[in-house]
Amino acid sequence: MKLIKRNDDWGFPSVWEDFFNNDLFNLPAVASRGATVPAVNINETDKEFELELAAPGLKKNDFKVNIDRNVLTVSTEKKEEKEEKDKNFTRKEFSYHSFSRSFTLPESINQEKIDAKYNDGVLKLVLPKKDEVIPKSKEIKIA
Repeated sequence: MKLIKRNDDWGFPSVWEDFFNNDLFNLPAVASRGATVPAVNINETDKEFELELAAPGLKKNDFKVNIDRNVLTVSTEKKEEKEEKDKNFTRKEFSYHSFSRSFTLPESINQEKIDAKYNDGVLKLVLPKKDEVIPKSKEIKIA
C-alpha cells in the first residue's frame, strides 16, 4: 500500500495507478498467470519434518499427493459449474482452480510412513525421519 499517491496533471490521483499498484499484484503467492500458489510452512524436529500447506475451501478428496524419485508433489484440481435457466435467458458460470507444489525430499525421510491430514483449510504432512538418522543422546568423555 502506498502512502503517497502521484497526481496527474490536473491534481487528481490516477485511477489506473490505484488499479496497478494494488497489493494483490505484489503478493508472492500470486503467479504470473493469476493462479495462486498456497503458502507453505516447513518445520524440522529431531524426528520428522512437518509441512503445512494453506489451501482453504477444498476437501481432502481434492488433493493428490505423490512421490516420484524423492520428489513429493501436492496438487489439486477443482472444477465447478453452475447453470441457471429462465424464460428469457440462460446463465452458465464455471470456475477452475488448480495448483501444484513440489518438494525434493532428503534421503533421511522414511517415505513408507508419511502421513497427511486436511483440517480447517490446512493440509499437514508429517514426514518422519529414518531411525538411523534420528540423533541419539550420547555423552562424550574427555580424556
